[in-house]
Amino acid sequence: MQLLTPAFGLLIWTLIAFLVVFFILKKFAWPSIVGGLKKREENIAEALASAESIKAEMALMKNENEALLASAREERAILLKEARETKDKIINEAREQAKTEANKIIMETQAAITTQKMAALTDVKNQVGKLVIEVSEKILRRELGNKESQEAHIKGLVDEVKMN
Repeated sequence: MQLLTPAFGLLIWTLIAFLVVFFILKKFAWPSIVGGLKKREENIAEALASAESIKAEMALMKNENEALLASAREERAILLKEARETKDKIINEAREQAKTEANKIIMETQAAITTQKMAALTDVKNQVGKLVIEVSEKILRRELGNKESQEAHIKGLVDEVKMN
């Protein structure tokens, strides 16, 4: 039972040892410990303040980034709209130019056809005129001969013309 209840002398020596250690710690260790704790507290407070300011700055940067993104999106939309308008304008101009060129080619072709048609008609008229002159010349030469031979000759010439 002695182990459970300490003697009075043991209590006093334990108390004296405790007080000596306490005063030594109070004089030498306690100021360092308290100073270290205060420094740590100040560092934590500064870190929290710094974190808050950084958090506020990040929020501000996020807002600025969102504003920049919004303006970039608007600018992109404007550029795309302008590009579409330019594309449509170029396509329409190309269509109009193609129509103009096609009409020009058609008109030139029609003029060429008309010119060739007139040349062909003139050529046919010239050939018919030559044939008439030749036939008339042959008839006149035969006219000096007898009438029956002249009619036979005309029939032969007509048959010849029908063959051609």
